[in-house]
Amino acid sequence: MAGSFEGAVVLVTGASGGFGSAAARRYAAEGARLVLSDYNSEALEAIVGEIGGESGCEIAALAGDIADEGLSEQLAALAVERFGRLDVALNNAGIAQEAFEKLPKTSSEEARRIFDVDLVGVFYALKHQLPVMEKQFRETGVGGTIVNVASVAGVTGASGLAVYAAAKHGVVGLTRSVAQEYARLGVRINAVCPSFARTPMATEMLGVEVRGKIVTEEQMVRGIPMGRLAEVDEVVETFIFASSPRNSFMTGQTLHVDGGLTAY
Repeated sequence: MAGSFEGAVVLVTGASGGFGSAAARRYAAEGARLVLSDYNSEALEAIVGEIGGESGCEIAALAGDIADEGLSEQLAALAVERFGRLDVALNNAGIAQEAFEKLPKTSSEEARRIFDVDLVGVFYALKHQLPVMEKQFRETGVGGTIVNVASVAGVTGASGLAVYAAAKHGVVGLTRSVAQEYARLGVRINAVCPSFARTPMATEMLGVEVRGKIVTEEQMVRGIPMGRLAEVDEVVETFIFASSPRNSFMTGQTLHVDGGLTAY
């Protein structure tokens, strides 16, 4: 039985991370052809080998820094050169702040790096993905869809993570604005906003001392009505939903995968 993404060309950035690697595997299992990217070239090579061996799907890969505009330009071109089109882009690459701390204690260098990766990197990605998808739509009537990975910190305040929250708010703003611009041009753009999930980005915080206290999982989920971390596959399921060709009338939305945190 054919998968939901049979023959589709799917680009995933941050492909060796918790969300990225799980999403890449899921798209491959659903029949997609993949264009994968990550900052860590060795980890990228490993995930390409693993997914290729598991699924036998066609994969093109390019390592690089998403904060470098040239990478986004090259990835869009790679999709077209290798597979002739680009159907789905999952803009997942991102970094977190090194520690929970009041804004004045965040170094200017760290703040700039977070903005460059988490916000400007998404701008670069959109800048080079959108023309490819619009061209496809004008030529064939079939455009594409883009999913930007934001955060629950992109729709609410995040004490101790002000810079990260500001960058993710920017991703939500880009998503909503560009979705309006491209609503009649064959491209849907949505954002997924997870709370803490069981990824290395979150679990590496456990056991770290913040403001004199050791971070525990219990503290991390204290404000989440469901009382637990999200599992990676639960978040990936939302990526699949948002990018599915069957979900053709949803654009400009923020999908909160947060256990009820923003329900109030």
